[in-house]
Amino acid sequence: MKTKSSIFLAVIASFAVLMFPSEIIAETTETTTITPINEEISLQKTITKMTIPEDNTLPWGFVTGSPSEFVERHPIIIQFFDEANDLVHVAQVDVKGDGSYEYKFRVTSIDENGNMEKAFEGEYTVVIHRVIPNTNQLV
Repeated sequence: MKTKSSIFLAVIASFAVLMFPSEIIAETTETTTITPINEEISLQKTITKMTIPEDNTLPWGFVTGSPSEFVERHPIIIQFFDEANDLVHVAQVDVKGDGSYEYKFRVTSIDENGNMEKAFEGEYTVVIHRVIPNTNQLV
């Protein structure tokens, strides 16, 4: 009975955490440039900002992209740069069948002594590289 109560409380706590918005903020303003690679494909580069507050307690951050055109067998490359413009993290993510993608990463973790360690804190520039089919026939 005690185990069932513990599981039930854990499920309720999980839902309660999901109901509150994330403290990690990514700006809605972003810059996108498209550079042709050859006659068939181009490289789409999107730059956005991410802010992780000093008092953040959430363990995970996400970078997601909505369904759009993509080229098969070309993964998404995501780069994180700190305020000094130093590269601090790189990820490679496969594109899903609908053209969307998601990258989940640790923002905080707990060390062996039970202390919180922060992998990310402050302002970051996030650069997302995506290979897309050409729409301009003049390339």
